[in-house]
Amino acid sequence: MSDFQTSKSVFLQKIVAVIEENLANEHFGVTELAEITNMSRSNLLRKVKQETGGSVSVLIRNVRLHHAKLLLADDSLTVSEISYKVGFSSTSYFTKCFRELYGYTPGEAGSRARLASEEVAADVPDTGGGRGRVLVLVVLALVVVLAVVLFSFPGEEEVTPKSQGKSLAVLPFKNDSADSTNIYFMNGLMEAILDNFQKIEDIRVTSRTTVEKYRTLNKTIPELSKELNVRYFIEGSGQKIGNQILLTIQLIEAPGDKHLWSRRYKRELKDVFELQSDVAKSIAKEINAIITPEEQERIEKIPTQNLVAYDHYLKGLALLNDRSGAGLAEGVEEFKKAIQEDGQFSNAYAYIAISYYYLDIFLAEPKYTQELKEYADKAMLLDGESGESLIARSLYYMQIRDFKKAVESFEEVLEYYPNTAWVHNFLSNIYGVILPDTEKYLTHALQGIQAAVADADSVTTSFTYLHLSNALAQTGFFNEAETYVQKSLAFNPDNLYSQYLYVYIRQAQHLDLNRAKQSLMTILQKDTTRIDVIQEIAKVCYTMEDYEQAWVYYEKMLLMKAALKLDIYQNEGSRIGFVLEQLGRKEEAKQYYESFLAYAEKDQSLYKDLLYSSYYAATGQRDKAVKYLKAFSEKDNYQYWIVLFLDKDPVIRKMAGHPDYERTLKKINDKFWAKHKQIRKMLEAEDITVPVRSNL
Repeated sequence: MSDFQTSKSVFLQKIVAVIEENLANEHFGVTELAEITNMSRSNLLRKVKQETGGSVSVLIRNVRLHHAKLLLADDSLTVSEISYKVGFSSTSYFTKCFRELYGYTPGEAGSRARLASEEVAADVPDTGGGRGRVLVLVVLALVVVLAVVLFSFPGEEEVTPKSQGKSLAVLPFKNDSADSTNIYFMNGLMEAILDNFQKIEDIRVTSRTTVEKYRTLNKTIPELSKELNVRYFIEGSGQKIGNQILLTIQLIEAPGDKHLWSRRYKRELKDVFELQSDVAKSIAKEINAIITPEEQERIEKIPTQNLVAYDHYLKGLALLNDRSGAGLAEGVEEFKKAIQEDGQFSNAYAYIAISYYYLDIFLAEPKYTQELKEYADKAMLLDGESGESLIARSLYYMQIRDFKKAVESFEEVLEYYPNTAWVHNFLSNIYGVILPDTEKYLTHALQGIQAAVADADSVTTSFTYLHLSNALAQTGFFNEAETYVQKSLAFNPDNLYSQYLYVYIRQAQHLDLNRAKQSLMTILQKDTTRIDVIQEIAKVCYTMEDYEQAWVYYEKMLLMKAALKLDIYQNEGSRIGFVLEQLGRKEEAKQYYESFLAYAEKDQSLYKDLLYSSYYAATGQRDKAVKYLKAFSEKDNYQYWIVLFLDKDPVIRKMAGHPDYERTLKKINDKFWAKHKQIRKMLEAEDITVPVRSNL
């Protein structure tokens, strides 16, 4: 992340200056900063992300903490006084943030500043025979010894699980009423409370989808804790009687099954939103979770004053949450009834848009794009700072395939729901396939996996592990990728995607193309209609320079594409053309080369220059091919498959002998492994990989 103190960016300097002018205002946040700088919230978030690599909220917090550090060097103010001076209304939250940024508490800051001052005063020229240099050498020697102790002794390499910390699951609430029509209200109450917890960054919350499967399972809290890796559980039961709500909430700590807190609420229906926020704030306080002023404002926000509208809204949510998709259309009607009662109810507009997005998923051709846009726009117009409105807008961008705007919008959603797994899953899909970026793909795959793997559906869980395995493989972590692809296959041995990913993981480990080909052919025998496996076999044969066999499988792939009217695998054009050329079919080869060039011209990914390089190499224009290969070598975050197969690709090898060819390949390889080294640190922090041992 860029350091705002040393940045030369005029924009960032201006933003920091505005933040500094409002340091003492605890309510100064993203919205206020956007207004003062005359920027839309989304543009501000995007620009700050480009400049710093982080969010606007983090930048504001870090500027506050930087000034706090300067003030702490002076003993004239207490920690509490300084926290208020720099805009923290909670001293405990200030202490937490300060320690996370600097590695020590505010109370230690003064003594550290004095110690640093004393060290500077004592740093006089060395006139005593080089004692200063000796001291430096002694310190360096101790560092080396510590490195050897920490990383070189043999022993257990198994990674310990991450601490459960402030992790929480809201179990499905029980309906105490004999009236089964009350169930939607209790489910809605549970979801609203869970939603409030998801707005608190200091708490990791298990998703509603994950906990729903436990509604009918008779498992103990310790068993649930082990399965979900969660420390705290909330149980609730109650009913709505006329205009009154009766609700009993219990907070239980696992694995000891210890009841920490319970409360029985009796509230008027008109106070339902106050009830929801009270439960969230009380439990957060009980588990010592910090709620920021912005988070508290979101939790206390009242979505509608019309209780009839809210009742229809809850019925709509119950129908939307039917995972079969059968209730989506009925849910839309309930949300529309909510709007009839309250035309300013932004959440209802947002959920109509969200429902239309998912209705279209079940259709071969999108049907509701215009409706999705209209309702998402209306939700944003009524409340552009609602998480639900932002989600609706994000899904609209997904619908129209404007993925760059979708990324920006989803990242804005994370400002409101920082620990929501499905948002990370959307982003990892985009970065894995559509806008390739290996580091971001892996980052979001890691952030999205924890809630998803608890899903009851073994097929879904298998694909979740496949996702992470693929992200690890793309970044060159094949031992770790093998671990997760094996988990994927343990959940669903018939997952052919995992089977052929495993083939390539082994290929990366052992570099045996014959073995890879035989393994892929075995997979194809299980389902001969798998066009993806057919094109993989064709590529392996091409790489082995077995052009006759390559054409057998490429032809099968092309026939299936035509029969199914699929617009896929256009990136194979240069290889198909080259195969045909080697078989003496030059006119056909030329057609594929030209269609491949047209594809390359439209491509907007980081691989565009590599596509051009492949085209010019295939058509014998070596200087141009190397020119574009060199341009690609300036890129970053490309997949390991590129590094692994680039010097083995028959088309790319046509550049061999050019003065810049070997040097450029080495640069591509070196850049990948430098990035790999950076990513390893992130994986170590996530307990995905073991630290590299030192050779000292």
